Amino acid sequence: MDIHEYQAKELLAQFGVPVPAGGLAYSPEQASYRAREIGGDRWVVKAQVHSGGRGEAGGIRICATDHEIQDAAADMLGRRLVTRQTGAAGKLVNRLYVEAATDIKQEIYVAFVLDRASERIMVIASSEGGMEIEEIAESEPDSLLRLSVDPATGFLPFQARELAFGLGLDSGLVGKMTRILSCAYRAFRDLDATMLEINPLAVTGSGDLLALDCKMSFDDNALFRRPQIEELRDRSQEDPRESIAHDRGLSYVGLDGDIGCMINGAGLAMATMDMIKLAGGEPANFLDIGGGASPERVLMAFKVVLGDEKVKVMLVNIFAGINRCDWVAEGVVQAFRTLKIEMPVVVRLSGTNVEEGKRIIAESGLPLITADTLAEAAEKAVAALKARKAA
Repeated sequence: MDIHEYQAKELLAQFGVPVPAGGLAYSPEQASYRAREIGGDRWVVKAQVHSGGRGEAGGIRICATDHEIQDAAADMLGRRLVTRQTGAAGKLVNRLYVEAATDIKQEIYVAFVLDRASERIMVIASSEGGMEIEEIAESEPDSLLRLSVDPATGFLPFQARELAFGLGLDSGLVGKMTRILSCAYRAFRDLDATMLEINPLAVTGSGDLLALDCKMSFDDNALFRRPQIEELRDRSQEDPRESIAHDRGLSYVGLDGDIGCMINGAGLAMATMDMIKLAGGEPANFLDIGGGASPERVLMAFKVVLGDEKVKVMLVNIFAGINRCDWVAEGVVQAFRTLKIEMPVVVRLSGTNVEEGKRIIAESGLPLITADTLAEAAEKAVAALKARKAA
């Protein structure tokens, strides 16, 4: 789960990371009021969307007058901000964050990420902040510092100092950087985050360090014990298909194709999408219905997938271990009749009770397309799509 910049800053501030003074606004008038509350003579108005690259897309404005603030706010609110990360659809801007402008002397990049390969938290830092990490890695690869945190000991003070010195900071800033890194690590660890990125962490003209922008993502599987994080969820920033699936306990990721997929097991789902591509098609989604799929759960999964108007063909691929093919077959038949499905549906079953599942499909009298192998199922799904388009 992702959260907004202002929410991430509030969380970091609770752990002791210094952030600029700022306030949330939902209207041009409120944005102007927030600036007067903050004080000063220059402010930054930021669109709050779950995306990077906001500045390039006009989602960050530096303002020096009340009139400029209101104009910037009126221009951003209610529009869909299109960045290099959002795709053509963009993200709806329904709130702004107004904060005091900062005299920036240097920009630093700092991130804590979950490195699944080593099963440890990885700290990444660079003296060339203000850019995306991909750009930094490409243009300034030598500036990247990496440090792995041993879960048995946690992030130790000497490691924080090592990073601070590695960034080439003045001696007077080493202690401040060490504290910020330690505080950020505690926020990452204690809130079950999977990513925490401060970019830039600014060295100000007065010799302070401030987190000027921040992103945080959290482990969905740990939200049950972090209700305060769950409350920060903004559904307007999510793919509605994924939001509906999430609320029903389904693992779903929306894609841009037209062949809907309902599969059990993440690995099998990835393999199925690869086979669809190999056969010349495009998957519309990743959907793992998980183990123990009852007919009711299969029906629910059908509703989620068919809620995408781009879906023209449905592919069901089940390898039953914990699942049972007869349960899945009953769910497919029930979904076909209940939802009055008119598009082609390809069904491939294998594993526990497969013969009974095939019998249920065969005796249903429905125009379901069956396949014995994954390759055959993908080929039949693509062929059915081409036939439907031709018709």
